[in-house]
Amino acid sequence: MAMQQPMSTWRKSSYSLNGDCVEVASFVPGAVAVRDSKAPRRAELGFTPEAWAAFMTQVTPGSE
Repeated sequence: MAMQQPMSTWRKSSYSLNGDCVEVASFVPGAVAVRDSKAPRRAELGFTPEAWAAFMTQVTPGSE
């Protein structure tokens, strides 16, 4: 899913100390885009908001 958008729409985790992180954007209705912050020109992955929420529930400490 190619969703090239302005850089300002991407968010990086505040836990990203060295810049080695993923970036997330939700500029397309009904989709969440994820990309590697080290390689922003490479392809993004697209997820439904529900799939992204389920993923975040699993990887966020204390969310169980």
